[in-house]
Amino acid sequence: MSTDAVLRELLVRQLDHWLPGALHRSRRATLALAYAGGDVGDAEAALGVVAEFADRLRGRRLTVLVLAGGGAELPARVGAAEAALPADVAVHVVPGHPDRLPVALKAAGAAGAPLLTVVDGGDPEPAVLAAAASGRPAELLLVTTAGRPVRPALTAAGFPLVTEVELVPDDGGPARLLAYGTGSDKGLEALKDALWAVDEYAGVRYRDPADPAGRLLAITLDPEPGPLRRELLAELTRSGPRTVTELRRFAATSTVYRSADASRALTSLLASGAVARDPEHGRLGGDVVISVAGGGAGSSA
Repeated sequence: MSTDAVLRELLVRQLDHWLPGALHRSRRATLALAYAGGDVGDAEAALGVVAEFADRLRGRRLTVLVLAGGGAELPARVGAAEAALPADVAVHVVPGHPDRLPVALKAAGAAGAPLLTVVDGGDPEPAVLAAAASGRPAELLLVTTAGRPVRPALTAAGFPLVTEVELVPDDGGPARLLAYGTGSDKGLEALKDALWAVDEYAGVRYRDPADPAGRLLAITLDPEPGPLRRELLAELTRSGPRTVTELRRFAATSTVYRSADASRALTSLLASGAVARDPEHGRLGGDVVISVAGGGAGSSA
């Protein structure tokens, strides 16, 4: 398998989460799939997911935009998957680069309704990211070259919650960066759950762009907690005491881990004496304040 396979599985899992909520929230929604190259395998997989929700589409309108290279062959490649969709789904195939996304979304009337955008490849212009943020609510999955963090660009475009992870193939192939922007805590948690639930035998490991050591993490439902403990300690050292809620949010947005992983890591840090809590006893609720214990916290991580 490859990074392509992992990214495809992540898209399918995120669609499984996004589509029911979008159809419940609004009578119309848009799924935009934009690829810098001509490979539309992910789009075909996405249309397969849409077909599975046919019974929930009655009385709703879902627009699917597919932007990619491939010229005259593109409609034919998407056509087989499109044939299985109900009439409530309108598929528009637009040959070209993701830079055309703002015009395509405007023509589709995507603004102001649920919008999930996938941009795979290239270095999207601010106008592309702003267009992806025009949905209400809006979610964006962005795939680009590793080593070029895009968090500031997504934040500037209007996505208040952003997370990034690098996908590193074991065969030495090029790593890729996956960034996710949203305004939904549930959407963020769904993406994080999907990250750790994909095929652990895909031959891909994760790397946190914010980790100065560049550690590689195996895909597993119970990821190795050491790096997260170190990142939580570093955050507490930088920012001073933080509540458990704040540290859970930090883990979800600023690391490759889930918020639930932060709770487990904090429990371990408390047991080791690396951090202290206020109040000292009771349930580790969201309002409990965590601080670095005096002296040798680093060696306990």
